[in-house]
Amino acid sequence: MTYLHDIGKYFLMIKETFVKPTKGKVLRVLIFKEIDDLIIGSLGIVAFISFFVGGVVAIQTALNLTNPIIPKELIGFASRQSVILEFAPTFLSIIMAGKVGSFITSSIGTMRVTEQIDALEVMGINSLNYLVFPKIVAMCFYPFVIAIAMFLGILGAYIAAVYGGFTTADQFLTGLKDDFIPFHISYAFIKTFIFSFLLATIPSFHGFYMRGGALEVGKASTTSFVWTSVSIIVVNYFITQMLLS
Repeated sequence: MTYLHDIGKYFLMIKETFVKPTKGKVLRVLIFKEIDDLIIGSLGIVAFISFFVGGVVAIQTALNLTNPIIPKELIGFASRQSVILEFAPTFLSIIMAGKVGSFITSSIGTMRVTEQIDALEVMGINSLNYLVFPKIVAMCFYPFVIAIAMFLGILGAYIAAVYGGFTTADQFLTGLKDDFIPFHISYAFIKTFIFSFLLATIPSFHGFYMRGGALEVGKASTTSFVWTSVSIIVVNYFITQMLLS
């Protein structure tokens, strides 16, 4: 029953987030701050992980092509499919649940502990709209981060495969273009957009409704990471069933 109560509370929180909006001038400043913290601040780690994981995917694929009958073009094909369909949108979102999600939970949780949220409500401000709505808007730019991750992942795969001596540039590029389905890009961005909403709201929920002191802020951050990751994996399963079946 506790889980059902929390799920209901989560959806009520989302509803309250979109009512009684904060003044536009204030909201604009908050949104730009969240874009800087959540999106721009994440570009470095996303670029680093994407490039090297793309390289690892290409090397692992090449090392498992022991049968000489299998064409080397498969390295480019497998790298493209792995990066676009799953690694960039899904696994990077789970990593972001740790970085962005923990930041959101700890920042809102600290405001709860220090009674700053109570002060906002005393002033007649809708604290959910003031704190959560700018994060939702900022995370709408998250698909651009995933687009960069896709590019760098494939670039890393290309460099690792070609300069590692596993295949030629022509073979890799042929595999990269082979049997390409444009809808796979749409599929990746559709689920990325849904993941961005989960990344903004689930950590906010755990931070906003936490109780206790500094120790509980850490526990709330851990809990939000777990539930955000679980939600992303479950949603990913259903989206894949609906869009690719």
